Amino acid sequence: MSFADMKKKRGDKLQSLLKETAKINAPIKGQGDDDRFWRPELDKSGNGMAIVRFLPAPEGEDLPWARSWNHGFQGPGGWYIENSLTTLGQKDPVSEHNSTLWNSGIEANKEVARKQKRRLNYTSNVYIIKDPAHPENEGQIKLYRFGKKIFDKINDLMNPEFEDESPVNPFDLWAGANFKMKIRKVEGYSNYDKSEFEAPSALLEDEARLEEIWKSESSLKELVSEDKFKSFDELKTKLDRVLGLGSEFSPTPKSVDVPFDGGKPYTAPPKPAVESTNDGDESMDYFQKLAQEA
Repeated sequence: MSFADMKKKRGDKLQSLLKETAKINAPIKGQGDDDRFWRPELDKSGNGMAIVRFLPAPEGEDLPWARSWNHGFQGPGGWYIENSLTTLGQKDPVSEHNSTLWNSGIEANKEVARKQKRRLNYTSNVYIIKDPAHPENEGQIKLYRFGKKIFDKINDLMNPEFEDESPVNPFDLWAGANFKMKIRKVEGYSNYDKSEFEAPSALLEDEARLEEIWKSESSLKELVSEDKFKSFDELKTKLDRVLGLGSEFSPTPKSVDVPFDGGKPYTAPPKPAVESTNDGDESMDYFQKLAQEA
């Protein structure tokens, strides 16, 4: 599809995106040092800000986001930090193990299952408008990974609650809206509640530059392709080792739940594991950092 065709057909995009969010709302290997990825940097107090524009689906792809699930927890045999095969609609050994624990009806087992739960992430291409901590990033196109909290704000913009509000497709280059991130430290965690979308506007007036931006986007489908996931047997072997199943180790793991919306989590003093109030907003990178420091 050409840039001209994309512009012409963009009016249909909001409805198709609304259908996808309806699917999501109904009852990956980690990126590590991949320089395609960006995150807002926090100051020493755990606060930060940035302004970005979510970009439309890359050329040849249908959705402007990739949705994935992962697990991050520690057991007596080490850390389990892996993408969940449920992202691909396949059976995953952690999910099966958690189902067994939950269906036992024993509250202690249910608590273990909660702490081993899968965590939801989204990834989109963004155009960085303002990055006070790193001005050199401004004007660049990067991949940005975020959690349910920010996705809810996107969904709210596309599905306004009140009749006097018009739906806006934030991924539209011409009629979308810039996203102003306001990150605060709340109870030791990065909180994005104050973040908001600005009034709808064109990203830029220069059509040639808009086309260049669109064609510079990274593939999102590639992020959740099958080669980014280990096989069921590989994951099961690792899970058994981490939980010490079939050995003298107790199968009860330790888990750390950290709210996450794409920014670098604020490093708080160690706390007992608690259930996250922002379901799914956790960072794979955070667990990898903990594993490296262990």
